[in-house]
Amino acid sequence: MARNIQSLERAAAMLRLLAGGERRLGLSDIASSLGLAKGTAHGILRTLQQEGFVEQDDASGRYQLGAELLRLGTTYLDVHELRARALVWTDDLARSSGESVYLGVLHQQGVLIVHHVFRPDDSRQVLEIGAMQPLHSTALGKVLSAYDPVARSEALEADRKAFTDRTVCELDAFEHLLDITRARGYAADVEETWEGVASIAAPIHDRRRMPVGAVGITGAVERLRREGELRPELVAAVRDCARAVSRDLGAGRF
Repeated sequence: MARNIQSLERAAAMLRLLAGGERRLGLSDIASSLGLAKGTAHGILRTLQQEGFVEQDDASGRYQLGAELLRLGTTYLDVHELRARALVWTDDLARSSGESVYLGVLHQQGVLIVHHVFRPDDSRQVLEIGAMQPLHSTALGKVLSAYDPVARSEALEADRKAFTDRTVCELDAFEHLLDITRARGYAADVEETWEGVASIAAPIHDRRRMPVGAVGITGAVERLRREGELRPELVAAVRDCARAVSRDLGAGRF
């Protein structure tokens, strides 16, 4: 019979301990609860922290579950429930906006398209479900980076490639862009990823008020903008769609 790996068993026990009872625990509490030497417990915690499974409070030094563990634990449920809840609303958004609609989630270092509604016309279009988009330049990616701490870290640490001369690559400017996105509740991509193409996206939250995805429209710049500005009715339509899906996921009103 294959033997269990002791270090993995200890790490699993540590995560279960942090998941129940007190929200944050100190090193001594964790070590004594699991019958481990402080040095052993600290080594495991340091590894879990490096992987994003555990976070340490700077002020108290106590530990809690990290965002990466929470994201991994709910990814399967979130993606399938998200798509199911979004079907009707994304169809409505495509009809009202006259543009293609995309639903995206964080995957590895980019945005995974999990649902795509064609622009409601007779033009030739290609289904893009399963395609990946960059985090730093697309509207979907910027929304996820602004609201999801894991996505934000990925975007800040990544090599932000310039796809056009409008792509925001410099770190301070990009962080400022994420702050603006959070303040106004949506993100835009006006020829930052593809010449002649613009996008608008807004965040979707679940019942825990955690960001689980983003929804957006994409189309020709001349259709999404009027007199040099994004058409406000399209921005409103995208945000309304995101709020509707969030409500169906149990997030309540935003």
